[in-house]
Amino acid sequence: MNRRKFLTFSAASCCSFILPGCKTNPVTDRRQFLMYPESFINKQSAIFYKSFLKRSKISTDEKTTKLMKKIAKNIISSIDKYFIKINVPNPTLDYKWEYNLIEDNQVNAFCAPGGKIAVFTGILKYTENEDGLAAVMGHEIAHAVAKHSAERMSRAIAAELGFGVADILSGGVAGQVREVFSEYTGLDILNITVMKTHGRKQESEADYMGLAFSSMAGYDLNEAVRLWKRMNKKNKDKELPQFLSTHPSSRTRIMQLRRWIPEIKQEFPQSI
Repeated sequence: MNRRKFLTFSAASCCSFILPGCKTNPVTDRRQFLMYPESFINKQSAIFYKSFLKRSKISTDEKTTKLMKKIAKNIISSIDKYFIKINVPNPTLDYKWEYNLIEDNQVNAFCAPGGKIAVFTGILKYTENEDGLAAVMGHEIAHAVAKHSAERMSRAIAAELGFGVADILSGGVAGQVREVFSEYTGLDILNITVMKTHGRKQESEADYMGLAFSSMAGYDLNEAVRLWKRMNKKNKDKELPQFLSTHPSSRTRIMQLRRWIPEIKQEFPQSI
């Protein structure tokens, strides 16, 4: 089947699949567009993570790796308690958690769908301590729990399908335009959705949930504020204004964190 016939078939067969794809996520209480079942996305995520590890250098820093794994286990343990607290089924019960420290100067960390965690050594100069690293990991784990990568993956695939249908209807003209966006609409979607920044709403949701997870795990939430202050200070000249960015500016984020911390400490105290 050539590409044109395939897209015609996909457009027809997916219409009934895509339309009901918007439903309320009980975790975030927000409507999300999800094209594929979570089991499929988690399977693809495991393949992506395995490939990612093959082309990455695993850190030999045993002390930091041990600390990272300790934090991961503490936060993962707090997730179940969090969902019991809010009376919502725990969406991570089928996750096959993995965590690796990656030797890379990139200031980054991620948790792919299904619980595939990677922390880059480049971010350690900002985290500085266990509470700081817990703030980063709690935030990234929250992205996976809230299905943010799955949401972005669905939107990217829908955009790919949309370009394909337009290509058919325009006799191929849209294909020339599509090439400009191919970096962002290719079907290697997980690499894009996991490694790129999330949207503002998703970032705020992950900030709040990450703080709740960290609080229930017994970490100092104020370290999250200090972490973002350090990032803001070291990247002051590089930060885009909020309206040009895909996520909250450091100043806005710090203000939100400060406002949320007293509430979260009371609502989600450390659970022994």
